[in-house]
Amino acid sequence: MGGMRMGSAGRIGVAAATALAPAAWGTTYLVTTELLPDGRPMLLAAMRALPAGLLLLLLGRKLPHGKWWGRAAILGMLNIGFFFPLIFVGAYHLPGGVAATIGAIQPLLVIGFSAMILGARPTRRAVIAGLVGVAGVALLVLKGSAKLDGIGIAAMLTAIVIMALGTVLTRKWGKPEGVTMLDLTAWQLAAGGLFLAPLALVTEGAPPAFTADNWIGFAYLGLFGTAVAYVLFFRGIDRLGAGPVSFLSLVNPAVATIGGIVVLDQTLTVWQVLGLLLALGAMLAGQAPAKSRTAVVAEGGQPAAEPAAAESERSGAVAAGR
Repeated sequence: MGGMRMGSAGRIGVAAATALAPAAWGTTYLVTTELLPDGRPMLLAAMRALPAGLLLLLLGRKLPHGKWWGRAAILGMLNIGFFFPLIFVGAYHLPGGVAATIGAIQPLLVIGFSAMILGARPTRRAVIAGLVGVAGVALLVLKGSAKLDGIGIAAMLTAIVIMALGTVLTRKWGKPEGVTMLDLTAWQLAAGGLFLAPLALVTEGAPPAFTADNWIGFAYLGLFGTAVAYVLFFRGIDRLGAGPVSFLSLVNPAVATIGGIVVLDQTLTVWQVLGLLLALGAMLAGQAPAKSRTAVVAEGGQPAAEPAAAESERSGAVAAGR
């Protein structure tokens, strides 16, 4: 639970499990370009979110109640309904390196939103770690010949801002008493998917006939890259804080680069190796535990975000992502 003390071994275990989420997301660009239909971002977003949300609803068998109908809808739109199609638009319009570099600013955005929403004062260490992470990812994945596309850049920037805001609100609201992270994830995926499915039909028309490769891509993204990944991701926010989890997002470009090496026979340069080390170093710095962990109890009986001093340590700074 979010406010409970964890030993170093327990914290490392939760962080390692949470890191599987951005690791899975690191394969999204490769799966999108190699296995999924081209030019259908709304369809891809709906096919990724709605089946996964309905599956988790069947497993959890719980619906929101009271004010959580509204909160689930807001989180579902931020984390899923708006975020998914924007990410696919970015994947269609930008080289993977450019998209990953833009995505690396997420820890810095989480630090900023944590200050505004959670009252967490940013620490110098957190900001430095965030900047080093961006530099490391840029060295790792950005190429001088990369073409910049205005639509793609706007889509990725908007997606990352929305994702950072959703991460911090997830931390702020916690979850109602008696509700698991599987339930909370199901609500968000279902809300986002129910918004995206009719929107995909209106904007892109009926879906094409899917090939075997398409089905493999959808199954992988829906089950591993969405259902499992988001349960682990929200669990990490609940137990570690928004900041540390956001720094784990730096695993994403590392996995994407490794995927390019394995699948596309790419090689690493010396600069890329340096970038990988910087990104991983920033990610590890972002996992340092807060010195003070006096938790407060939120509505519904669940531990909420820590007071400003404690959350600032977690959230950003040493800090402390998604």
